Amino acid sequence: MADRLNIFNFSKPNIRILHYTWFAFFMTFVVWLSLGPMMPFIKEALGLTDQQAKVLLILNVAMTIPARIIVGMLVDKLGPRIMFSSILILGGLISITFAWANTYEQLAVLRFLSGFIGAGFVVGIRMIGEWFPARQTGTAQGIYGGWGNFGSAGAALTLPFIAANFGGDNGWRYAITFASLAAIIYAVIYYFSVTNTPKGSTYFKPKKMGAMEVTSRFDLVLYVLMNIPLFLALAVLTWKLSPLNMGLISTLMSNGIYVSLIAIYVLQTWKIWQVNAHIFKAPVPEMQRYKFKQVALLNWAYLITFGTELAVVSMLAMFYVEWFELPKITAALMAGIYPVINLFARPGGGWVSDKVGRKLTLTVLFSGITASFLILGFVDKEWSIALVVGMTIIGGIFSKAASGAVYAMVPLIQRRMTGQIAGMTGAFGNVGAVIFLTVNSLVSYDQFFFFIGISSAIVFVLLLLLLEEPKGQIAEVMPDGTVEMIDVK
Repeated sequence: MADRLNIFNFSKPNIRILHYTWFAFFMTFVVWLSLGPMMPFIKEALGLTDQQAKVLLILNVAMTIPARIIVGMLVDKLGPRIMFSSILILGGLISITFAWANTYEQLAVLRFLSGFIGAGFVVGIRMIGEWFPARQTGTAQGIYGGWGNFGSAGAALTLPFIAANFGGDNGWRYAITFASLAAIIYAVIYYFSVTNTPKGSTYFKPKKMGAMEVTSRFDLVLYVLMNIPLFLALAVLTWKLSPLNMGLISTLMSNGIYVSLIAIYVLQTWKIWQVNAHIFKAPVPEMQRYKFKQVALLNWAYLITFGTELAVVSMLAMFYVEWFELPKITAALMAGIYPVINLFARPGGGWVSDKVGRKLTLTVLFSGITASFLILGFVDKEWSIALVVGMTIIGGIFSKAASGAVYAMVPLIQRRMTGQIAGMTGAFGNVGAVIFLTVNSLVSYDQFFFFIGISSAIVFVLLLLLLEEPKGQIAEVMPDGTVEMIDVK
């Protein structure tokens, strides 16, 4: 295949797969992130308090943390075709149930479960990785991620009109139901339109399931430590719901959740040991090794990039309404500009990464994230709305392009574990969203932006000092004993 990627050459099977798959991702985001633009309508119709609304936004991203880890393992085992279709159907059904809930407790539980559909992103990473060579993976993954992420803009630009013009106070229910039914229908179309690999190719699977394989003792320790933030994010959410804060769950339940999280972490650590104990008996052959440090750094990078995206797209409409007193539909439309950037920014980040290098692209983009959000940290109600929207667009361009650059590297680390690596990296994105949305519920909007800027600065330094550029060709020994040469730029 030539280096130039013609994304409109539909005669090529891989191009058709790209378009089928980014649209599947698009539909998951329409359903999942419809909550942000719908929140002003839900809040008014049901008389929710500010804190109740903000907690729903946090709950919306929490389940995606464990879901992306689990889905990453399942997609490596079962394949992306069945996984994407299943996620769209199950997520759509949960979302419809949410749309017709009547109590806040029902809304909270169902919105937590709705986070499952956000794991669909991981599935497409493996699918695109199977259909495109390494020299084009950044561009292809960027198009997949960027155009799929546009689903949040699709929700913001369409659903408020349905909510405002149909069904009165129940308009938001009709809007979310319509989006969910569309996702379910597309699940059937996707299942009968794609295959997991090109004709004649083998779908390689991990040797073991239940935990990621690592190749050194240092990497084993780092892997165990890197699981801690995933559980801490869920603990933070539990604290937010506990009697110490919102009081939505009892002390007994919150303590039970804390104990369960500790127990699950211990069990996960034991599983990691079981999968990787062999490295203490004999060293892993050099050609099979990879550096888990690379995975960890991409995890932290995506915590900032996608965590910022989820948090900002979730709170932006409320920010415009509360600080600048914009009408709800106007606020939703202006907030919808932010995810529109995904159409070009994320593919652009992947394309630049293919052309000029992975590390250089990512570090330059992180300097932009840091600067733009630190500037937004000084926003006040006297700023013009045009200036505020402009600064959020600039910050969005950098953060979304950096997400594309992160996933330009993910498929190059260890091909047969792409789903698991993508799942863990994606889960960290949701950890970032939980952290940032929790901060948003505790501080003013300007302090929220400033916190993102400081967090980005810390990760920028880590990337600058520790991230390594993948170069040359990587020889991978596959489970069937064959050796495959992976081109890496």
